[in-house]
Amino acid sequence: MIMSSWGAAWGTWRAGMGVCHMGVDHPKGVIKNIVPIVMAGGIYGLIVSVIITQSISAPSGEGYNTYSVYNGYTHLAAGLCCGLSCLAAGGTIGVIGDAGVRGFGLKAERGRKWFWDESADEGGDSEFGAAGAAEAANKLYVGMLIMLIFSE
Repeated sequence: MIMSSWGAAWGTWRAGMGVCHMGVDHPKGVIKNIVPIVMAGGIYGLIVSVIITQSISAPSGEGYNTYSVYNGYTHLAAGLCCGLSCLAAGGTIGVIGDAGVRGFGLKAERGRKWFWDESADEGGDSEFGAAGAAEAANKLYVGMLIMLIFSE
């Protein structure tokens, strides 16, 4: 449970930093890009810990233990496997969320900063205007969501 929580915190922090960075340059996209923060929740560690906790039995009335050493080691292995994989998944979600959200902001704003004058724009770039930039940003967003889903 601890490593799963660390992974969720790490992923939430990293993806949150990406959203904050993107929010400075593209404030309209902050709400849309909260998805990586939500996906770094680490729910699998909680589920495995509840299952393991429910299978632990108390000693009998005469003092005999019904929880064997074998069960203890299998539960330890299950917890470590789940915790380490959740730690890695949290880090992966954080990195994907950070890079994807920042890239979405750059694509949506066509590489411009919020304080630049729109009249200074030269009338287009490689994506041929605002419609092309929005389409490229949406393609990047869908790709980011697919990577987040598979990294969970």
